[in-house]
Amino acid sequence: MKKGLLLMVLMFSIGHVYAQEINWVSLNEALELQKTTPKKIMMDAYTNWCGPCKMLDKNTFQNKDVAAYVNENFYAVKFNAEGKESITYQGNTYGNSGYDPAKKNSRNSVHDFTRALGVNAYPTIVFFDESAQVIAPVRGYQKPQQLEVYLKLFKTDKYKELTSQEVVDAYFAEFVPEFVE
Repeated sequence: MKKGLLLMVLMFSIGHVYAQEINWVSLNEALELQKTTPKKIMMDAYTNWCGPCKMLDKNTFQNKDVAAYVNENFYAVKFNAEGKESITYQGNTYGNSGYDPAKKNSRNSVHDFTRALGVNAYPTIVFFDESAQVIAPVRGYQKPQQLEVYLKLFKTDKYKELTSQEVVDAYFAEFVPEFVE
């Protein structure tokens, strides 16, 4: 009996050794890290009650290709868009004075930083450049290959070349995904 239990534990552990996870930090930590090692930031603005946010966590952020690419090329930030965390960004401090701890897992007051970024849908992934300037928000649930397009677009600075709708359409049409879904 003990051998069987030991074997199950060992098999469960081996499966988790190969699982790739994104190294999440707070926005304040990412901004500090940028000072010594500049990297772009990918910020997941989510809420606790949001179904598509949970799907993004499970189906996309747990994808080994997504996790490996994000960990190598971005500071990954988890930001509760209705949370109580204090954020200091570009000389301003943002909070959520209307936060109600009793509503921790249901709709809560919108965080001031969420408003400042213009985020009005969840999930929204906000990309920042190496100087912490907002590049663009990407609204809604993204499958791994859908997110791959944006990760590579922003990592390579290709977005700076997208000067017209025709160029944007061509980029997306010609993009060949490499991430396995």
